[in-house]
Amino acid sequence: MYHLETSFTGKNGLWRYVVMFVAVLIASNTIGGIPLFVAYMTKAASDPGVLEKISSDPGSLATIGLDQNFSFFAMLFPFLIGLITFALLIKALNGRTFGMTLNGSGAFRWNRFFKAGFVWLALSVLYLFIYLKADPSNFVLNNTTGSLATLILLSVLFVPFQAAFEEVLFRGYLMQGFTVLSRNRWVPLVMTSLLFGLMHSFNPEVEEFGFLTMMPQYVLFGLVFGIIAVLDDGIEAAIGAHAANNIFLCIMVTHSSSALQTPAVYEQQVIYPWIEFAGLLVSGIIFLLILKKILGWGSFTRLAGKVEPVPSEPQSPYTDVLSSVR
Repeated sequence: MYHLETSFTGKNGLWRYVVMFVAVLIASNTIGGIPLFVAYMTKAASDPGVLEKISSDPGSLATIGLDQNFSFFAMLFPFLIGLITFALLIKALNGRTFGMTLNGSGAFRWNRFFKAGFVWLALSVLYLFIYLKADPSNFVLNNTTGSLATLILLSVLFVPFQAAFEEVLFRGYLMQGFTVLSRNRWVPLVMTSLLFGLMHSFNPEVEEFGFLTMMPQYVLFGLVFGIIAVLDDGIEAAIGAHAANNIFLCIMVTHSSSALQTPAVYEQQVIYPWIEFAGLLVSGIIFLLILKKILGWGSFTRLAGKVEPVPSEPQSPYTDVLSSVR
């Protein structure tokens, strides 16, 4: 495996990364928005007042009476389109295959994906159990109806694409790009974690609790997934953990400021961001230690190591990442 070492192959001009981001953004917000657009138009045809509701509060799908499970699907569909767009463009734009973005080779390591997902899921169940015991009045039983089966199906089918899109973009594509610039592992780790946090700055949680309160949590998530990608020499385990985290939350816990509103089992009444941060920090450390054992990682000091091109493809130390002509 040469996840970061293969960063030096292909074409790395800065303009290529800009084009990729613009293309993915356009595709996910146009093609990816089709289900929601159709729902809007269908609702507007039967109730002209819906257009006024949409314009007054475009971020709230509940105001126009959309089914929560359909709204959930409509929020996830753009990630699938974004992932497909990336897969179609990576060869033409950067001269690398989609598989090289995953782990430097091509074969998806499903055992990594499932092992990491299972461990994160187990820790999430334990964390929620402790939270329920410590503060039971903060959780209200929200949904035990048949719609829960639909939510579980949608979560298992589509949330992994959302997680894969974010991991491919940050721990795959951007981490490789920053590796070409820095020729080490810690700069890509830090930079992609910061950008991952900033990408979530438009989430409703940030509006509710404040930028400086929520950013540490998002950046910490990015650091945990980034450490996994570096030490496991690929992003499959990071995708598995990310998907398990989001699937669990979508099914089990919702709250009024959640980015993905779902008819989950429990509704949390009050969010304590710094308690959540502390819980994530402890869970993240335990998670990394468990994965280190079961996946056979070496020392954590590898995070500070240098990265050189694969031996079969030596290259000048001068790259074209900042070039606009390659």
